[in-house]
Amino acid sequence: MATEDKNRATAAAILPLVGGAANVSSIAHCMTRLRLGLHDRSLVDDEALRALPAVMGVVEDDSYQIVLGPGTVARVTPEFERLVEEARAAAPEPAPAPAAVSAEELAAQGAAIKARRKARNATPFKLFLRRIANIFVPLIPALIGCGIIAGLGGLLTNLEWLPSVTPALAAMASGFMALIAVFVGYNTAKEFGGTPVLGGAVAAIIVFPGVGDIDAFGQSLSPGQGGVLGALGAAVLAVYVEKWCRRWVPEALDVLVTPTLTVLISGLVTIFGLMFVAGEVSSAIGTFANWLLANGGAGAGFVLGGLFLPLVMLGLHQALIPIHTTLIEQQSYTVLLPILAMAGAGQVGAAMAVYCRLPRNESIRRTIKSALPAGLLGVGEPLIYGVSLPLGRPFITACVGGAFGGGFVGLFNQLGDTVGSTAIGPSGWALFPLLDGNHGLGSTIAIYAGGLLVGYVAGFVATYFFGFGKDLLTEFNVSQEPVSSTVAATGGTHPAPEAGATGGPGGTGGPDPGTDPAKAPAGV
Repeated sequence: MATEDKNRATAAAILPLVGGAANVSSIAHCMTRLRLGLHDRSLVDDEALRALPAVMGVVEDDSYQIVLGPGTVARVTPEFERLVEEARAAAPEPAPAPAAVSAEELAAQGAAIKARRKARNATPFKLFLRRIANIFVPLIPALIGCGIIAGLGGLLTNLEWLPSVTPALAAMASGFMALIAVFVGYNTAKEFGGTPVLGGAVAAIIVFPGVGDIDAFGQSLSPGQGGVLGALGAAVLAVYVEKWCRRWVPEALDVLVTPTLTVLISGLVTIFGLMFVAGEVSSAIGTFANWLLANGGAGAGFVLGGLFLPLVMLGLHQALIPIHTTLIEQQSYTVLLPILAMAGAGQVGAAMAVYCRLPRNESIRRTIKSALPAGLLGVGEPLIYGVSLPLGRPFITACVGGAFGGGFVGLFNQLGDTVGSTAIGPSGWALFPLLDGNHGLGSTIAIYAGGLLVGYVAGFVATYFFGFGKDLLTEFNVSQEPVSSTVAATGGTHPAPEAGATGGPGGTGGPDPGTDPAKAPAGV
C-alpha cells in the first residue's frame, strides 16, 4: 500500500504542473517516460516538474515526456490516468486560460510551438521511423522477460540442474518469439489506422505451420519465413486494402466483405510474394551483421559506439529496432546492442570527469551523485539533461568514450567471441541478465564488462583533459543553486548538441544544430 500511495502522490504532484486534467489530451508511457498530449504547452511548469524527486528530466517531442525511469513509469501512469478521470468527472468543463494571458498570446505561443515541432521533428522520414518505433516499443517488456527466462533456462541446462524445469522455461521463453509476427502485425495495423486484429490475422499466416506445403518462387515456404519484416509489410498492405474496401463496399455488406477481402488479398500477396522477399532481406541483415563484426569488428564497433547518440539525435535510431528484432528472431540474440550500449558507458565516464573538474559547483556535483546509479543501469537522461548537455563539450567527449567501448566489444567479435543480447531495451549493468554469445556465458559477461570499463575510462579521460575550455571552467566551477538554474544558465536552449535517453537502444545524443535540446527525440 505504501508503494501505491507513493505512486499516486507522484502522479498527484505532476498533474497540476502540466496544467491540470483539462490540459491533458492523451496519456501513454514507454520504458522510462510518461508521454502526455497537451492542449496548451504554456501551462506547464517545467522547472517545478524537474524539481520533483521522482522526475529525472523532461523532454518535448511529438508529446510532452516526463522521465520517471523504468518500473516507476509503469506504476505512476495508471495512477495519473485515474486522477485525470476523477478530475474530469468532478469538473467536466475545461479550465479557462489564466486571465493574465490573452487568447491572442496563447494562440501565438501555440503557433510558434507547432511551427518549431514541424520544422525539426515532422519530416516524412522521421515520422515514418517514429511509426516503426511505435510498433516495436510495446513489445520490449515481453522481449526482456522472455530473454531473461531464456538465459535462466540456458544456465540451468549447462549446470544440469532441475532438468524437469528447463523444458517449461524453454516453452515460456520461446512462445512469444514463435508468435512475435502476430503481435507485430497487430501493432502495425493499429499504428497505420487499420483494424488491429486484421493485421494480426494476416501476419499469422507467416507463422502458420501449413505454409510449409506451399511453393513460391520455385521453393517451399518455411513457417516464419520473412519474420517480423514480413509481418510488418503484410499488415501495412492489409491496412491499405481495408481502407480501399471501406470506400467502395456498400455499408450493408461492409461487415462481411471488407474483412474477407482484406485477409484474402493481403494473405495471397503475403504467401506468394512478401514472405519470400522479406525472408531474403532478413537473411541478408543477419549475414551482413555477422560479416561486418567478423571482418571489421573493432572499427565497426568504434564507429557504432561513437555515433550512436548522434544517430538517435537525428531520429534514425528507430530504424535499428526492427533490425535488432530480426537478429533476435534469427539468432536468438542481437550482436549490435552490446556495442551500442557502450554509448551509455561513455556518458557515465564523462559525468565522473565533470564531477572531478568542477569541485566548487555543488549543484552539478549533487546532480551527478544522484543520477550516477541510474546511469550505471543504462538510464542516461539525468546525466545528459543535468550535466553533459548544458555543458556542451562533455557530451562530445562522452561519445568518444562510447566509441572506445564499442571498439573493444567489436574487437572480440572480430576475434570470434560473439557478444549479443537476447532482448532490446536495457543497457548498462541492466543488460547483464540478457547477455548471450557463442563461447559461454562467462566469456560473454567478461567481454561486455570489459567494454563498459573501457567506455568509463575513455569517457573520463577524454572529458577530464579535453571536455573543458578555460571559459567553461571559469563559468561553471562556481557554486550554482539550484540545479535547475545550471541548465537555465546555459540558456536552456542549445548551448550544445541535443541529447536524449540512454546508452542503450533508446538513448539519444549527438550534434544536431537545428534542434532544441528541450525537444530531444524519445528514448525506447
